[in-house]
Amino acid sequence: MSAETSPATAHAPRLPIAQVLLCGAAIVMLSMGIRHGFGLWLLPITEAQGWTREHFSWALAVQNLSWGVFGIFAGMLADRFGAFKVLVLGALLYALGLVGMALSTTPLMFALTTGVLIGAAQAGTTFAVIYGVIGRQVPAERRSWAMGVAAAAGSFGQFLLVPVEGFLILSFGWQEALLILAAAVLLIAPLAWGLREPGFAAGQIQPVREQSIWQALREASAYRSFQLLMAGYFVCGFQVVFIGIHLPSYLKDHNLEPHVASTALALIGLFNVLGTYAAGVLGQRLAKRKILAFIYLSRSVAITLFLLAPLTPWSVYLFAAVMGVLWLSTVPPTNALVAQIFGVAHLSMLGGFVFFSHQIGSFLGVWLGGLLHDLTGSYDIVWGLAVGLGLVAAALNWPIKEHPIQRGPQRMKAAA
Repeated sequence: MSAETSPATAHAPRLPIAQVLLCGAAIVMLSMGIRHGFGLWLLPITEAQGWTREHFSWALAVQNLSWGVFGIFAGMLADRFGAFKVLVLGALLYALGLVGMALSTTPLMFALTTGVLIGAAQAGTTFAVIYGVIGRQVPAERRSWAMGVAAAAGSFGQFLLVPVEGFLILSFGWQEALLILAAAVLLIAPLAWGLREPGFAAGQIQPVREQSIWQALREASAYRSFQLLMAGYFVCGFQVVFIGIHLPSYLKDHNLEPHVASTALALIGLFNVLGTYAAGVLGQRLAKRKILAFIYLSRSVAITLFLLAPLTPWSVYLFAAVMGVLWLSTVPPTNALVAQIFGVAHLSMLGGFVFFSHQIGSFLGVWLGGLLHDLTGSYDIVWGLAVGLGLVAAALNWPIKEHPIQRGPQRMKAAA
C-alpha cells in the first residue's frame, strides 16, 4: 500500500473544506502575524531595559529553538488526539508568554517567557498542527493549494498586524502593546472549535494507522530525500528570521526612519500572500523540488542585489516586495512533499521534525545577527552567510525524489 492511500484516512469523515481553510487561516494569521512583528520591539525593549541586542536576539533565538523542539511533540499530540486541544493549549501559552515578555525585568526571565513559552505556543498554533488538519481533511489533488491558502493567510497576518503592532507601540507604549496582543491571541481558542476533526471526536473510533510513531520516524529519518528537505529548510529559517528580526535595526543603523522598517515588514507580508498562494497552486502542477530550488536561489540573488544597491527607502521597499514573494513560499511545497512521500497519518509529527530543522536555522540566524553585530558593529557577515546558504539549499533540493514511498507488498513488487 502506498503512503498516499494509508488506511488512516481511507474512509474517515471530513470537515467542509471552507470551514477548515477559514478557521485554519485565521489561526495562522493571528499566530504568525503577531510573531512577525517582534523585531519592532528590539530597540524599545533594549533601550528601556539597558540590555544589548544580543540579549534580545538570544531570547528570540531560544523562541525559535523552543518552537522547533515543541513542534515535534505538538505534532505527535495533534496526530494522536486531534488539533483542537493542542490549539487551545497553544493559545493559552501564547497569551502567558506575551504577558511575560511585557513584564520581564531580567534577560533570564525574558528568555524564559519570550523564548521558551512563546516558542512552545507557536508550536501548537502554526503550520505543523494546521497542516496536519489540512492533510487529513483535504483531498490530495487539492492539498498543495489548500496549504498555499493557509500560508498566504499567515502572510496576510503579517501585512495586517505588523503596522497595527507599530501603532500600538507608538500609541500605548511597548509594554501595554504586548498586553493588548496577549488578549487578542486568545481568539485562537474559539477558532480552533472549527477544526475539531470527526475522527478524533469523543466516543468515535480513532483513525487506524499502519505505522507507529517510531516506525514512521525511523522510515523518514533514513530516507535520503527527507534528509535533503530538512537541510534545505534549515536555510529557510536562517534567512527569514535573520531578516525579519534584524532588518529594522539594520535600517536604523543606516539612518532610515522607523516607518521604513514597518512598511518593509508589511510589504513582505503583503507580497508573500501572492508568493505562498502561487507556490501552493504551482505545487499541484510542477515538481515541488524545483519550486523550492528556485525559491532559495532567488533569495540569494535578491539579497546580493539589495546589498550592492544604494540604500534608500525605495530600494528597501523593492527588496521587501521581492523577498515577500519568496518569504513563506517554501512552506506549502515542503509540507506537501512530506504528505506526498509519507502520507498524512503522521503528517503533523513529520512536519514538526522538518520544521525543527527550520528552527535550528532560525536560532542561528537571529542569534548570530545580534552577536556578530555586537562584535563587529555590522551585519555584513550574516548577510554573506544568508547568500551562501541559499545557494547550498537550492542544490540540496534539486535531487529530492517526490514519488510516494512504497511499503509492504508494493515495495516487494517494485523491487521484483
